[in-house]
Amino acid sequence: MKKIFGILCLITLSLAGVSCHGDLDIAQKGQVTGGDAWGSQSNALANMYGMMSTFRAAFATDYMYWGEYRTQIWGKGNETQPSRDFVYTNNISSTHAQADWTSLYTTINHANLILKYVPGIGFTDEGQKNQILGAAHFVRAFCYYWIGRIWGDAPVLTAGFESDGQEGLFPSRDPADVVFRQVGNDIGAAVDYLKNASVSSADIPTLAAAYTMQTDYYLWMAKVRKDATALADARTACDNALAAAAAAGKQLLGNFADIFSVTNKLNPEVLFAWSMKKDEKEGGFQSDWLCAIQYVSEKYVENPVKVGSHQQWAMFTEAFRGVIDETTVNGVSVEDSRARVSYDFFLDVEKNNTMHRWINKYAGTWNEGARIFDSDIIVYRYADLLMFDAEIKNDQNQKDAAVDALNQVAQRAYGRANFYPKTLTKEEIDAALLREREKEFCAEGKLWWDFIRLGVVFDEVPSLVGRENEKNILLWPISNTAMNKNPNLTQTEIGTIE
Repeated sequence: MKKIFGILCLITLSLAGVSCHGDLDIAQKGQVTGGDAWGSQSNALANMYGMMSTFRAAFATDYMYWGEYRTQIWGKGNETQPSRDFVYTNNISSTHAQADWTSLYTTINHANLILKYVPGIGFTDEGQKNQILGAAHFVRAFCYYWIGRIWGDAPVLTAGFESDGQEGLFPSRDPADVVFRQVGNDIGAAVDYLKNASVSSADIPTLAAAYTMQTDYYLWMAKVRKDATALADARTACDNALAAAAAAGKQLLGNFADIFSVTNKLNPEVLFAWSMKKDEKEGGFQSDWLCAIQYVSEKYVENPVKVGSHQQWAMFTEAFRGVIDETTVNGVSVEDSRARVSYDFFLDVEKNNTMHRWINKYAGTWNEGARIFDSDIIVYRYADLLMFDAEIKNDQNQKDAAVDALNQVAQRAYGRANFYPKTLTKEEIDAALLREREKEFCAEGKLWWDFIRLGVVFDEVPSLVGRENEKNILLWPISNTAMNKNPNLTQTEIGTIE
């Protein structure tokens, strides 16, 4: 992401109030500002990059906690911490660090300020103006989409806060329906702006990314929120996404490992990613997945064992490693090209026969004895679109077309065309979609939402089996921090029998 200079102050929204970062006279790079900082096209562009920086920071660590760690395909690494175990086993309290939504509302406030000021700025390039407004709507939609799925009822704020004297600094929670309606409105507006925008890089929201998120959203609305018209809307959004992706030259890469290579960033498969760079912003959650260097024989460091700077706190469970390493799928012997990209292992005889295991996705760069977590975090890629396409078609009883879409992903994985036969039933296709999503997207922050959307969360997650009747059991509590700052918030009631 580009470095932006000349930004004066960070307007940080918490539910308690608004504060500037440091002294008002200290320049802050890449932060959104209010008031006098909106006088020109260049300032507006700088503020967009500031918003994208805050957006990236909000998810750098929490993305996996919210989007995957609750699936119970994850467990302890070489070491463990209670705060992680509580998430793995769905025993989450309001004291948990990831129960705090402040970073998301900070990002939303940045988007709100852009949407307040940028329409009134004259631009020599209207395409760039549309890019900025489209990005702001995309970011706000994305944040509210995650807020609605994580916490349910939540404040919906669309006016930017610039001082602690403004009204509305202590909002109450709006119903989840209102939250999701805002998501739909924002992603629709993002699409409208990005149709006429000057965007080419996948680390800024593009039309293909917006349509893909719209597909994701409508699938959720259809299958989780039970919106009767949303499946047809998902079909339209997916068709538009496929067309926009094709127009932008997007496609499946031939080699699965190349998707995540630090020398192949923003490649043709990537639709949207948070950009990570040394000395600007490095990844967060992936630092917990590599082996602690002190436990690895020196000659095996990076040959082949990937090592990090601290303890390994998280690793796939033995049961899920068995899923990744399956050698028979659909009655056919296979060698899955995704397996060793997802995780790898090595027996270190010199270290008391220690079996090292680590995640290869997002491992970054090893340089002069130090790990740099400069792998971009991929939010949407072309394989997402194909899997959404297959899911929608199967839900619309277009079984053969669903299998065709699924087989595009399966062919890369198994090296065989037409891997899944068209004799599969609708239920068998659903099962194949689940298993292929697990193998394709593990460690990418999606599977918790997949389990809920596909209706298997109470079957696939051991700690949730038989708990369907517990109220709000799939939601997070609001953090004590937010509750203590805002007297108008009420805590989510979780776990009582409905």
